[in-house]
Amino acid sequence: MGDPMLRKILALLALFSWIGVAHAGDKPLYAPAPAWVKAAPPIDATKLTDDDPAFLMFDQQQKLQDGQAWAYYNMATRMASNQMLMQAGTVQLPWAPDQGDLTVHAVEIIRGAEHIDVLKSGAHFTVLQREQQLEQSFMSGMLTATMAVEGLRVGDVLRVSFSVTRKDPAMAGNVQTVAPIMAAPMRIGFGRFRLLWPANSNLRWRTYVSDPGVLIVEHDGYKDLTIALPVAKQPEMPGDAPARFQKPPIIEASSYPDWVAVSRQMAPLYKTEGAIPPGSPLAAEVAKIAAASADPRVRAAMALQLVQDKVRYLFRGMDDGNYVPQTPVQTWTVRYGDCKAKSLLLLSILRALGIDAEATLTSISAGDLIPSRLPMPGAFDHVIVHANIGGKGLWLDGTSTGSRLVDLDDAPPFRNALPLRPAGSDLIPIVPHANARPEAEVDIDLDETAGITFPAPFKVAVRMRGGMAEMLRTASAAGGKEQADSMVDAMVSGYVGSSLVTERSIRFDEATGSAMLTASGLSYSKWAKDDAHFKVQIDTAVDGIGFSPDRARPAWKDIPVSSGGASDKLVRTRVHLPAGGQGFAFEGDQTLPPLLAGTILSRTSSIADGVATTEERVITGVNEVAPADIPAARRQVAQAKTRLLKLSAPADYPSGPALVASAKHAPAYQAILAAYAKRIADKPQEAESYTGRAWFLQQVYDRPGAIRDLDKAISIAPTAETYAWRASLYTATGDDKKAVADLGAALQLDPGSAGAIGQLATLRADSGDVDGGLTLITEQLDTGGKDKNGYISVEADLLGRAGRTDEGLAALDKAITASPGDPNLLNSRCWLKGTRNVALDTALRDCTKAIELSDSPSNALDSRGMVYFRMGRMEDATADFNAALDKDPVKPSSLFMRGVIRKAAGDKAGSDADLAAARMIEPRVDEDYARYGIRP
Repeated sequence: MGDPMLRKILALLALFSWIGVAHAGDKPLYAPAPAWVKAAPPIDATKLTDDDPAFLMFDQQQKLQDGQAWAYYNMATRMASNQMLMQAGTVQLPWAPDQGDLTVHAVEIIRGAEHIDVLKSGAHFTVLQREQQLEQSFMSGMLTATMAVEGLRVGDVLRVSFSVTRKDPAMAGNVQTVAPIMAAPMRIGFGRFRLLWPANSNLRWRTYVSDPGVLIVEHDGYKDLTIALPVAKQPEMPGDAPARFQKPPIIEASSYPDWVAVSRQMAPLYKTEGAIPPGSPLAAEVAKIAAASADPRVRAAMALQLVQDKVRYLFRGMDDGNYVPQTPVQTWTVRYGDCKAKSLLLLSILRALGIDAEATLTSISAGDLIPSRLPMPGAFDHVIVHANIGGKGLWLDGTSTGSRLVDLDDAPPFRNALPLRPAGSDLIPIVPHANARPEAEVDIDLDETAGITFPAPFKVAVRMRGGMAEMLRTASAAGGKEQADSMVDAMVSGYVGSSLVTERSIRFDEATGSAMLTASGLSYSKWAKDDAHFKVQIDTAVDGIGFSPDRARPAWKDIPVSSGGASDKLVRTRVHLPAGGQGFAFEGDQTLPPLLAGTILSRTSSIADGVATTEERVITGVNEVAPADIPAARRQVAQAKTRLLKLSAPADYPSGPALVASAKHAPAYQAILAAYAKRIADKPQEAESYTGRAWFLQQVYDRPGAIRDLDKAISIAPTAETYAWRASLYTATGDDKKAVADLGAALQLDPGSAGAIGQLATLRADSGDVDGGLTLITEQLDTGGKDKNGYISVEADLLGRAGRTDEGLAALDKAITASPGDPNLLNSRCWLKGTRNVALDTALRDCTKAIELSDSPSNALDSRGMVYFRMGRMEDATADFNAALDKDPVKPSSLFMRGVIRKAAGDKAGSDADLAAARMIEPRVDEDYARYGIRP
C-alpha cells in the first residue's frame, strides 16, 4: 500500500519470503478470499476517534502445503490526515509474475457505517514494471499492481486484501517462508500472523522475538499457529553486540530437516560437467590460463580475476533466477551475471583447470546468525566458491573486485558457509583474519617547511580495493565533474582536515584491481599551543577507537563486544618540518599494542632528515572482546587515548612576525601562493578564490595585497562581511576614510551587521566623535539589535573614552546581573576598570572569574595583566601576558604590554622584539594604548 511502513513490509515479503518459483501470471486475478482464510473481526468505523491507531488492521495468514506457499493479507488504514491520504491513497502491490500469482480479494472504503466496494464500481489495478534497485545492479523482475483509490477522504478507512501464491521447482517439493513480526510500540487495531500447514508434514517453525504469545491448535488435519500483533516491546540489544545477537523480528518456517538436506538439494544447480564446450570462446580462456602457469594458486588467481574483471555484476531474479544460475556459456556471452552465475562460471573454470572447488551459500547480511536459523535456502543471500589448493581452503568471491594472487588467502566477512555437495554438507565456518592487503591505502604528504601555523601544501593519494573501489568507480561514472570533485574534496578533508583542493584525479588500475584517488592543495594548520609548545595530533588509529560498551543490564552481561564492521585501512603520513626538524619530537605512543578492544593495530614512527613519518594500520571486524575482558579493554583504551601520538615543536619555535620574516625565504611559502594562484586561475569568477588568498596575505601582514584581492572579490560578489573585512584592513593601514566608506556599504547590504556597526562606532570615537559612536550603539540597543551584550561592551568602552566610566560600569553591571555567567561581559568590565585605572581590586575578581568560565581565556588573561600593571605588580602582569601569548602567540596587546614592562626593566632587546612584533601585527597599537596613558 501507499504507506511507507506497509510498503516496507510488502517489500520484505516480496524479496525474502519465498524464493525462485515457476511461471505464473503477469496480471492480477480477482477472486474472493480462499476458504482456508480465517475471517478478521469487522471494522466499526462509526466509533473511530483520533486516538485510534492509523493501522486498524494488519492480518497476514499463510498456508504451506505441497511445496506451495500461499500468503494472504488483509490490511486497513485510517486516513488520519492529508499526509496519510497522500501516502496510502494509492495502493501498490508488488509481486514477481514468474514466481507466483497475485489475487486481489477486496478494496473497500469504509466511511462511518457505509462500505464502498471499489472493485464493484469497475476500478482495476494497473500493472507497472519498475526496477527500483537497478542502480544497484539488481533486476528482480517485480511487477507492481497500482490503483489510485478515487473518492477517498480524510477520516475514511481503506481496506485492501490480496494474496500471493508461490511454488519453487528448484526446491523439489520443499517449502519455506519468512515473515515480519511487528512489536510495540507500533500500534495496530487488530494484528495477526497465522500459519497453517498439514499436521503430518515435517515443517518446522522458529521465531526470534521474545514472548511471541504463540498459540497452536490442530484441526481438520492441519496445524494452525497464531501470533497476535503487535507482540510486546522487544528487549533492547546493545548496538555493539556481534550480529548473531541482533535477532531479526521475524518468524520463519521450513520443511528442510537440516543443512545437509539443503546442501544436497542445491548441489545439482552447480554441476559443471559439460559446462565449458570444447572449442568455445570460454574454453579458449581456460586454455590461456593453463598455458600461463602450472601453479594452481596462480591459475586460481587468474581465473578469479577473469570472472571479476570481465563479467559485470547484475542480479537477475526473474525466470527462476533466484536459485537457478545462468550457464557459464551464457554468462560469458552476455558478460554479466549475479553471484550465482559468477560462482558457477568460476567453479567451471577452476575444475577445468584441475582445481578442487565447490560452490557455497553464504549470507552477506547475517552470516554470523546463520547457525541459529532454520535450515532453508532463504537463509542465504550470496554464493561464493570454496577451493582447496595444497590442503588449504580458499574463499573466492566472483562478485568482488580487484582480487589478485596476493589476496587468495583472504577471508570474506561472512562467518559461515554451506558447501553444496551431492552427498550434502553441514555448515562450515569462515574464520576471519587480517587480509593480505588493506582495503584502503592512504599516503599523505604535508610540506610545513614554511611554518607550522601556515597552510601546508599537501599531496594525498588514496588507493582503494574491492567494494570501495567499485563504489568509487560507480559514483564517478554516474556524476559529472562537479560531483566527482565534491566527492574527492570530502574524502580529502577526512584525511587532512580543512583544506583547499586545487588538483584532483581519479583513475583505475586494472593491473592491481584498484582505484586511485589523488589530490593536492593546501591544508590549514591544526597546530595549537599546549604547555608552552606548539603541538598537533597525528594519531589516526587510537583516536578512532570508540569503546564504551554498556553491559550493566543483567541480560547483557554475557554479550561480547564487536570491533565493528569489516574494515582495513593503512595510512602513511609524511610531514616535512621547518628548520630541518630540529627540536621537533613525538609525544605519545610511537608504537601500538597488536590488539586494542578487538581492533588490530600497528604503528611505526620516526623523524629523520627533517621529515616526521608515521605508518598506521587499523583492522576491525575480525575480533570480539569477551565479556570478562571488557573492563580491562576499557582501561586500555582510556589509557591509550591519554597517549595519542602528537608532534611537538621546540619551545622556542617562532611565531608571528618572526615566523613570517623567516618563512618568506622558504620554498613552501611560494608553493602556498602558487596554490592560491592556481585556484584563482581555475575559478576566476568565484569570489572565494580571492578571499582565500586575502586571508593568507593578511596572516603574513601583506595588507595591501589582501586589499587588492578583496577589491576583486567585492567586484564579483559584494557582501557585508567582505566590506567590513576590507574596512578593518584600511583601518590598520591608517586609511580611516576608506574604512568608513566600506562600513557604510556593509550596512547598506546588512543594516544589522554587528561587526560593521561596532567598527564604525569605534572609528567615530577614534576620530574624536565619541558621541557619534555612542549614538550608533544606542540605536541598536534601543531597537533590540543582534548581539546585545556585545553592543553593551562596545558602549562601555566608548563611555570610558568619553570620561564617563561610571556610566559604562553601570551598563555592564546591569548586563552581568542579567547574564551572570557571561565571561565576555566579565572581561569587558575588568578591561574597562583596568584601562581606566579604577576599582582594581574588583577588576581582578572579574578577570579571574572570566578566565575560569571561558573556553578561550587569552582575552581575560590579557585584561588581568593590564590590571596587575596598573597595580604595579609587574611579575604577575608579565605572567598573565605570557599565559595569554601561550594561548594566542600573535596577540598584539599582550606583546605590546610585555614590551612596555621589559623596557622599564632595562631589557631593551626583549622590549624591542615585543614592540616590533606588536606593531607589525597591529600597526596602530601605540595609538590605542596612548589613549590609556601607556607609552613605551
